[in-house]
Amino acid sequence: MSPRPVDGSDLSPGRRLFAGYACDPAFYDEMFERGGVPRPHSRNLWEALDAMPPEAAAGLQERAERSFLHEGVTFSVYGEDGAEERIIPIDVFPRIIDAAEWAIIERGLRQRLEALNLFLADVYGPARILADGVVPADLILNCPQYRPEMRAVDVPHGAYVAICGTDIVRTHDGFLVLEDNLRVPSGVSYMLANRRAVRTSLRNLFRRCRVRNIEHYGRLLRESLSELAPNGATEPTIVLLTPGVYNAAFYEHMFLAREMGVELVEGSDLLVDDGRVYMRTTRGPRRVDVVYRRIDDDFLDPLAFRSDSQLGTPGLFSAFQGGNVALANVPGTGVADDKSVYSYVPDIIRYYLAEEPLLANVETHLCRDPEGLEFTLDNLDRLVVKVVGGSGGYGMLVGPHATPGERAAYAEEIRRDPANFISQPVLDLSCAPCLTGEGAAPRHVDLRPFILRGRETRLAPGAFCRVALKPGSLVVNSSQGGGGKDLWVLAE
Repeated sequence: MSPRPVDGSDLSPGRRLFAGYACDPAFYDEMFERGGVPRPHSRNLWEALDAMPPEAAAGLQERAERSFLHEGVTFSVYGEDGAEERIIPIDVFPRIIDAAEWAIIERGLRQRLEALNLFLADVYGPARILADGVVPADLILNCPQYRPEMRAVDVPHGAYVAICGTDIVRTHDGFLVLEDNLRVPSGVSYMLANRRAVRTSLRNLFRRCRVRNIEHYGRLLRESLSELAPNGATEPTIVLLTPGVYNAAFYEHMFLAREMGVELVEGSDLLVDDGRVYMRTTRGPRRVDVVYRRIDDDFLDPLAFRSDSQLGTPGLFSAFQGGNVALANVPGTGVADDKSVYSYVPDIIRYYLAEEPLLANVETHLCRDPEGLEFTLDNLDRLVVKVVGGSGGYGMLVGPHATPGERAAYAEEIRRDPANFISQPVLDLSCAPCLTGEGAAPRHVDLRPFILRGRETRLAPGAFCRVALKPGSLVVNSSQGGGGKDLWVLAE
């Protein structure tokens, strides 16, 4: 079937934003049903946007972009010439999810995080799941993210993962989990910045649609971190540990420290004395109870991990092992978001919770297995291939969009180290309207909600909605030309 224009396409060009909008039946459209009719929960938004003069919509977009520029909402793109800092692109049209859809996502994410935390407690403890053969032992023990130093370390409330960012996509088959980000997940500042920019411009529509608030995320994050404090401290001192101004996510580090009302520190701002962590202040050392670290495991403590690291704090991991400071997330969580381990998460849920997964995985082929390797090499032209420890969209091959030469070169990399790759089908990611120079047009989107875990699990009703701004592109990562838009979760 060819793309079908939505209602209003018979109006003269330029008069209505959705005059030329075309719904492609191959993709689930977040705003429109198959017949081009607005979905019931999207009707208020569609009516308001479609009635808006193009120049007014362009003004909304310009104000949102200007607010990002003034606030310095940036990210870094890495290339051959080093890192380039850019303002993250924003699309002013929000994406809407109704209450029932969000309830499905929330229940599934809570289930998933509970199982993953139990899995981490097990693999760094009795390792029952490995002994029972549910997950191959060599897959875990040989994983670069596995930290033997974490064995038998007591973790408050079992919250190995205190902050999780899970990527979710939608196809005609429903919501699917694309991957879990369990190490130092980023993007929540963009969720909040998108909301502030769009809500300011669409305040009346925001109220009319009864959108749930997410502005309390900073309070939820601080509450979750506070619950991890050792010795039951009632007013713990929390710090956010950053690698510094040259880190790709430094804007977010500043943003979150401000949202929580905590100090932003670098490794040299902390010291360890007699197994306890202190922050250097003008009034002398101040005891630190919780470190929300945005530094990778390797660089966290030169005495425990990479000895050449100048980003971390000597003795920090030892203080954590001794129960004198909490780390969020704890070292070694990356073993559970390795893309090979991802394929076992449904079995992990069944093993620990005796429940069926509420959110399905994407079909995944492990190149470490002979069958998976053969299938991947035979079908490179229609698969997405990823490095198991990769992130940010770097190092992956989108087979249908690659040249024969690129596929051949990538196949050689796979053959050299099959265990380092997985493959998945090219997904028919859902589309949502975006503002372009020709009016509204569909672009592919995904979601990254953020789940928090302290003594209890918390979830703000929102997400960083990523969008592939290039026409036809399926890559939503900001480092690969994507941007963001606000997500409106509606009240019941």
